[in-house]
Amino acid sequence: MEHKRMLQREHFTVGTSGPAALRDWYTNKDTGFSQEERDKLGIRGLLPPRINTLEEQGLRIRHQLDTKLTPIQKHIALFNLRQRNERLFYYFLLNNLRETLPLVYTPTVGEACQKFSHMFRRPEGLTITIEDKGRVADVVANWPQPTDMPRIAVITDGSRILGLGDLGWNGLGIALGKLSLYVAGAGIDPRSTLPIVVDLGTNTEEYLNDPLYLGLPRRRASHEEYLELLDEIMEALHKRYPSLIIQFEDWSSDHAFEFLERYQLKYPMFNDDIQGTGAVILAGFINAARISANAANRDVADQRILMVGAGSAAIGVAKQLMWFFRHHGLSEEEAKKLIWTTDSRGLITNDRGDKLAHHKLYFARDDNEGQQFKNLEDIVDYVKPTAIVGLSTVAGTFTEGVIRKMAEYNTRPIIFPLSNPTSNSECTFEEALKYTDGRAIFAAGSPFANVEFGGRTRFADQGNNFYIFPGIGLAGALSKAKHITDEVITAGAFALANSLTPVERSELRVYPKIERVREVSGEVAAACIRVINEQGLARDDGHSGSVPHEQLPQWVCDHMWVPSYDH
Repeated sequence: MEHKRMLQREHFTVGTSGPAALRDWYTNKDTGFSQEERDKLGIRGLLPPRINTLEEQGLRIRHQLDTKLTPIQKHIALFNLRQRNERLFYYFLLNNLRETLPLVYTPTVGEACQKFSHMFRRPEGLTITIEDKGRVADVVANWPQPTDMPRIAVITDGSRILGLGDLGWNGLGIALGKLSLYVAGAGIDPRSTLPIVVDLGTNTEEYLNDPLYLGLPRRRASHEEYLELLDEIMEALHKRYPSLIIQFEDWSSDHAFEFLERYQLKYPMFNDDIQGTGAVILAGFINAARISANAANRDVADQRILMVGAGSAAIGVAKQLMWFFRHHGLSEEEAKKLIWTTDSRGLITNDRGDKLAHHKLYFARDDNEGQQFKNLEDIVDYVKPTAIVGLSTVAGTFTEGVIRKMAEYNTRPIIFPLSNPTSNSECTFEEALKYTDGRAIFAAGSPFANVEFGGRTRFADQGNNFYIFPGIGLAGALSKAKHITDEVITAGAFALANSLTPVERSELRVYPKIERVREVSGEVAAACIRVINEQGLARDDGHSGSVPHEQLPQWVCDHMWVPSYDH
């Protein structure tokens, strides 16, 4: 059996001969095939005569990309490249990360998902529909990879893609984009990734009436049908791929929390919107709090956090931020009291008079003495927060008045407008600096340009989940984790916070430079693996647990896939 698996892997790597060798995403080298390879594969004469290195091919991709006028055109060009030559795609991505990251993922991926059916060229990923109920195991078995290959899956139902709402089957684009970042950020072999969209219908009239929409032309299934199908999917995936790490992505708030609670301690899975976002913001907040405390000469734990927005991502962030206070010795109840949450109706309190969604109850206040606050400026006056964190998906929510009040109450106000895409950001970097006289500590959910202010360059940090989820997934894959616990996620967040170099700290950054993402992912994964082993959740026969702690980051990096024509 072991010999058979080795033959399967070898066949998958080498690919087929003849013209089929040029159609296989992974084995195709385009003009990179040597003359010997062309003879061996029977493709002499099917390619231009000049042989190129990856670097030379990258120059051509650069030239082609420069002819595209809009981000969505560049996104399409890059993903066409991935469907033709996967190794060249990732080589170009890694060598042009700052430029290509916004094209491959946020903010451009939002528009790409909206138009995903219209841009369809060839099938990708695994689609499981409500009509497959009772046959899910057969559908999963159709995935054309050996059972020892898939290591990371990203699964979505398209119900809440970024801040764009219900995109139905088009949400597959978010799973494809996310897994591209796993490869780029943590060196997951692209052949080990499994993008999944669960098509339960859509309630978006535009798609229901669009003849080009490729998903089921029906309204979303009932809650009971959701549960039955997801239970069947999770069981089928785990049975076929027992070590597969499953990341839930962009599910509606009610289902996101429900499925996390339902599956977290049953399967190796996590929810990036809730836990990944929370972890990356916790890391940025730790560094922001250090800057703020130094400026005001006060205790680093002396913070008050105002969450603007109360969806799944916002509550996930708020719960993760509690670990900041827990780390400094506060109890769960004490930590919870230092976080206030708001939604479109104002400050969330138990006596507000409306029925609160279940996930909002945890942070609902009962110390407001009957007062109700609806206007954000009034809420800032009442709370006097040191940090304001936006996940409202409403552009301009942090008005000039709100930002100036933050500056009035704080020497170094922490302002994190985290809504995606950029068009939904609560404020811009320039506004945050302008209305605080340059004193704001800033991180956004989408990329902003750096700003020259007060005679120095201020760097626009992005609280990008790209810093955290690749390392968490890699840790789970390498250790064959039984579960991904909250403690594992939190360990990754603190490792990210501590990954800044002295130069980055001197530049008032709260996140490392994006170009260091693989190095950072190594640190994050190492920290997560330590906790996985401490909690007895590793199923890798003791391999990761036997590595000395100080050598673990390098051990992790040594297991990262690198795009090359040599393998």
